[in-house]
Amino acid sequence: MHTAHDAEMADTVRIGFIGTGLIGAPMVERLLECGRDVTIWNRSPAKCAPLVAAGARLAPSAQQLARDTDIVCLCLTDTAAVREVVFGAGHLVAGLREESLVVDLSSIAPDATRDMARALAEGCGAAWLDAPVSGGVPAARAGRLIVFAGGDANDVARATPVFSALAQRVTHMGEHGAGQLAKSCNQQIVACNLLVIAEMLAFAERAGVDASRLPAALAGGFADSLPLQIFGPRMVHDTDLPRLGAVGTFNKDIAQVVRLAEAVGAEVPLTRAALARYAAALAHADIGHDADASRLIRLVRTPTEGGA
Repeated sequence: MHTAHDAEMADTVRIGFIGTGLIGAPMVERLLECGRDVTIWNRSPAKCAPLVAAGARLAPSAQQLARDTDIVCLCLTDTAAVREVVFGAGHLVAGLREESLVVDLSSIAPDATRDMARALAEGCGAAWLDAPVSGGVPAARAGRLIVFAGGDANDVARATPVFSALAQRVTHMGEHGAGQLAKSCNQQIVACNLLVIAEMLAFAERAGVDASRLPAALAGGFADSLPLQIFGPRMVHDTDLPRLGAVGTFNKDIAQVVRLAEAVGAEVPLTRAALARYAAALAHADIGHDADASRLIRLVRTPTEGGA
């Protein structure tokens, strides 16, 4: 339950947002709809125009955005992108103050997160909170994301103006990097599940079952899942727009799971097999890195596609 103090805090805190891509843009839209004060910056400036029209302010640089805001949210492609924006040529760190809070909504490496949180604290005294999300574009639009938070509990509370607009639930998983580890576990399930859903639907089609009826038929049972209900109909009807989740993103995420599993000595044979299938999807002429995950069914829809 959010208190009157929470509402007052949300009204006064200035939020910066860097990364207005597939899921970042609907997050900014949601923040604006909830009356938040939002300043944005993006490495590809053209993506900012619709959000500026919706009421966001556009910062001339990441550094200036940091100077003009209290909480800086990041929603970037990968670990390298986060490191570059914060510590690279853009020098976000140079504009941050000791009381600033960086909330990283990206899905990146836990070990790199711990290193960057330490470097930020030593460099300018600002705090870092890793806060990767689950739920995809529909949940971002509705303010129903799930957040896995890593960092100090006080910083989780400080991020309330962001989380109260974007999330249905925030779970504090532990210290820096714990949120990213939880997101890796989430992506391990989702990425593998999408491949099985694609195989199941293609199998049903070839066996003579009306595959379009399966998502509704399986709803509420043990086989049900949000990926089945969201991507299942799209796979059956060969619909990939609007894009909801890129194949390359899922490949990146489970490649990270395999790397982290090796580091701790965990056995992940199914995830390794899934990673090989994602590699095949990236090389497939009809799928590729930027394709929506609904295209994964093209790996298995006919015996000649994707080496199935």
